[in-house]
Amino acid sequence: MFLGLDLGTSGLKGVVINEQGNVVAQANQPLTVSSPRATWSEQAPEAWWQALIDVCSALSDVVDLKQVQAIGLSGQMHGATLIDVSGAVLRPCILWNDGRSQKQCKALMSTHPELMSRSGNLAMPGFTLPKTLWVKENEPEIYAQIDKVLLPKDYLAYRLTGVFSSDCSDAAGTLWLNPQTRQWDEHLLKLTGLSLAHMPSVHEGAQIIGQLSPSVASALGFNDVPVVAGAGDNAAGAVGMGITEPAQGFVSLGTSGVYFVVSESHNANPENTVHAFCHALPNRWHQMGVTLSAANSLSWFAKTLSMSVADLLDELELASIRKTSVVFLPYLNGERTPINDSLACGQFFGLRSSTRREDMTLSILEGIAFSLLDCQNALESAGSSVNELSLIGGGARSELWRSIIASILGKTLTYRDGGDVGPGLGAARLALLGKKEQDGQDIEALIKQHCRMPEVLATHSPEQDMQSYYQAKHVIYQQLYRSTESLNTQVSQLC
Repeated sequence: MFLGLDLGTSGLKGVVINEQGNVVAQANQPLTVSSPRATWSEQAPEAWWQALIDVCSALSDVVDLKQVQAIGLSGQMHGATLIDVSGAVLRPCILWNDGRSQKQCKALMSTHPELMSRSGNLAMPGFTLPKTLWVKENEPEIYAQIDKVLLPKDYLAYRLTGVFSSDCSDAAGTLWLNPQTRQWDEHLLKLTGLSLAHMPSVHEGAQIIGQLSPSVASALGFNDVPVVAGAGDNAAGAVGMGITEPAQGFVSLGTSGVYFVVSESHNANPENTVHAFCHALPNRWHQMGVTLSAANSLSWFAKTLSMSVADLLDELELASIRKTSVVFLPYLNGERTPINDSLACGQFFGLRSSTRREDMTLSILEGIAFSLLDCQNALESAGSSVNELSLIGGGARSELWRSIIASILGKTLTYRDGGDVGPGLGAARLALLGKKEQDGQDIEALIKQHCRMPEVLATHSPEQDMQSYYQAKHVIYQQLYRSTESLNTQVSQLC
């Protein structure tokens, strides 16, 4: 058996697969996010470790962890986890959806235009480099103690093995990696006053980086097994869904929303706010558009109303409404693609005394789909085309939402088995690949054999009778942001 541990924003998930690649056990432990100030988003790394312990304990009730042959990791990207020389965490991790470093991003783009050509990406507040600059400028006493900067999943790899490591898919989201060479760029590191000594070693996703330390193996109930480098959550999700070849892609409905397309080379196009990163598998890259609050928008609305997401969706289904005059901008944590605006605000527009809760729920589903359409348009303008589009993530369980997204994107979507555990499944697959490659098997042959697309559960085609409604509403959606853009800064300064 092989274990994948997926460190998400809202929870840590463990997925165990057998030799045939079938999921035999899974467990989840929730996590919370701290927002001490507007646009800030943080988590305590110790909470990740405790969640890992709890997930392994839950899995041990279902399977014998001593039968696990290798462990893989996936995780939320971009988080700045700062470690001192003793291995202690210096401050809470600044997460991917934190917007505090907008000032540092603007300064980088004006004074270091070479950043785009070297990293293949714009400086955005979500990335690790500008976060570290913010720490340097605002918390110099902490910056001075930095010995290593780790990404979230790589902190867990360190706790498991004692090894400082990363993989090229996750490391590409720092702005310190050159995706063409798939290694750190010393010039980019110098922009934050750092060097190669501050960075973990970079590997391909299935490469073994070390063994479980004896104390950890004993405490968690494992034998002394290898740990592979793993992947950023989106690349791991692609591995889990068999998205490994050019022109294959997926839409992910997790806390954030992602539109992911595999490319055969490093196709940088930062001018269109498209991310160009390494894939977790050798000799592969990908382009990506990101909307920061996908399922998070629905979760926020449910929490505000003291309801569950399931109850909101059930209520909407029973109401049988498919159109509403309410428009929702899902910019609760700012937005990346295509506007790159950390101060963008979430909005409901078109509310009247006759507006029902179901209208607002429907507008949220539509608004997130419109943000994914903006990602699709940005990717297409950057030259990315998709022949096969799958759907993954917890939000993908909603049949109604899948149908809305298919119609708004104008593409047939395939919902596959395991779509709700894609990154964890991908991490487990990387563990399997790494162990078998260590045993002498060819990695490309292993990828073809084990990174298959899961069984199709449902297929959704665009509803032609809804096209004029969605097209007209998307225009209003885009106009609403442009009309209120100048107010976002003023609102952010009110308190």
